[in-house]
Amino acid sequence: MIGWKTGMKRLGRPLVAMLGAVLLLPVASAQDTIRIAYIDPLSGPFANVGDAGLRHFRYKAEQINKQGGILGKKVEIVPFDNKTSAQESLVILRQVADQGISYITQGNGSNVAGALVGALEKYNRRNDNKILYLNYAAVDPTLTEDQCSFWHFRFDANSEMKLESLTEYMARSDDIQKIFLINMDYAHGHQIQKITRRLMSQKAPSKQIVGDVLHPIGKVKDFSPYIAQIRSSGADTVLTGNWGNDLSLLVRAAADAGLNVRFYTYYGGGLGTPAALGAAGEGRVYQITEYHRNLPLEKNKPEVYDFVLPFDEANGAIDWYYGRINTQMDMLKAAMEKANSTDPTAVAFALEGMRLQTPYGEVEMRAIDHQLLQPLFISVFTKDVEYDSESTGLGWKTVAEFSAEETATPTNCQMQRPKRG
Repeated sequence: MIGWKTGMKRLGRPLVAMLGAVLLLPVASAQDTIRIAYIDPLSGPFANVGDAGLRHFRYKAEQINKQGGILGKKVEIVPFDNKTSAQESLVILRQVADQGISYITQGNGSNVAGALVGALEKYNRRNDNKILYLNYAAVDPTLTEDQCSFWHFRFDANSEMKLESLTEYMARSDDIQKIFLINMDYAHGHQIQKITRRLMSQKAPSKQIVGDVLHPIGKVKDFSPYIAQIRSSGADTVLTGNWGNDLSLLVRAAADAGLNVRFYTYYGGGLGTPAALGAAGEGRVYQITEYHRNLPLEKNKPEVYDFVLPFDEANGAIDWYYGRINTQMDMLKAAMEKANSTDPTAVAFALEGMRLQTPYGEVEMRAIDHQLLQPLFISVFTKDVEYDSESTGLGWKTVAEFSAEETATPTNCQMQRPKRG
């Protein structure tokens, strides 16, 4: 039998060489891959929303990779479950940094977004390996105003922008007289309260806000007491920024109680809500979005379905919903190609002021605050459509649209930028 020390001497050089090659493999792989950390709920009450977003990002990454990737590199979406917790997200951010990932994307929860922006400001000041945050859904205006950061770009319209359009439409609607506000009790819901009151008093002072309620986020299982409040208020219209189960359960409770009011929503077309609405939502539920399933037909852009229908067919009950994820990834690709680099600082400078033509109009990443300006569409849930949602027999039809210029709102952002190069 060969002695252990003798055997190791004989194997030493080949073993060292083999181990060296193995250790180098992950590094080489990382260098050939653009990794984007997806930080959103994958467990808990909003797991279905997080899963839907992950499917969107992975599908878009697959399409980019089929076309050769970005600068010859593949795109990989790396999921992290933050359980909709700001604290959990900060722990994940440290893991992301430790793994050498330079890009993060997140959307569900402006409380999470605010924590990430603050943490990234500190991290990027102290470290050479920067991290860039691409926000696809957190809409608190503060993120591109008082808390604006060079390291944060928002690809969704913020609440101020959405409410400017929604309240403009509502102010012109003679059948809206009494409005009830119901929202989740965190930054996003608080902003909707404040902004809606201000805008409606300016645009339609004769219309009344007859109720204004905040409820715990992700904890209410039975919304019937809130439905009773809405009914007793005499409201003819409800405005809500609820999302996920907090919207699905709300509208289902309204349908079960036979509450005959209009719902103006941010996320009426989001996962599970059309199914919860069913026939009870016909002609009574509205949403404001940058995309809905019938928009390509309305805009005479049928080629869009070559992209979205395979996703719909592959994902069962989940329809392609986040048009802005497509925009976000296309702009990231264009910025990397413009900078001829995947370095986050160079890419951030390339994104500033970038314009991109989409099937629904031109979008612009406003340089002063990193807020995307894009067309917005108000649509109603109806039978009168080509494509339905979640096999309900009803889908979304545009009733009003606003150009990117019309959706732009002022900002007080005073951004601190790093030096170029």
